[in-house]
Amino acid sequence: QVQLVESGGGLVQAGGSLRLSCTASGLTFSSYTMGWFRQAPGKEREFVAAAGGSGGSTYYLDSVKGRFTISRDNAKNLVYLQMNSLQPEDTAVYYCAGTHGWAMRVRIAEYDFWGQGTQVTVSS
Repeated sequence: QVQLVESGGGLVQAGGSLRLSCTASGLTFSSYTMGWFRQAPGKEREFVAAAGGSGGSTYYLDSVKGRFTISRDNAKNLVYLQMNSLQPEDTAVYYCAGTHGWAMRVRIAEYDFWGQGTQVTVSS
């Protein structure tokens, strides 16, 4: 049974940083592209970042480029999202997701497995 468990969310002031972690189990981790999505109150879930199986390929939502960094540790089945220069508009529940293969996928429907989400709140 595949499980994705996020951690690291919390409350931070604008301009601050947080690092989210996602631990995966029950899958051959390196065979999956891992992504981060977020959903703000009253809005649709949106793609944030993805990292291919080797971690060498990454892709970002335009509004987080230069501020967020996705990385992965295949030996530990972990994927991270380092978030710097956080702004109130980054407030959302952040979800970890996995899709089989190494293609950079941004659509929700293309992801096979999802975590339960972790809340990130950025105060102004």
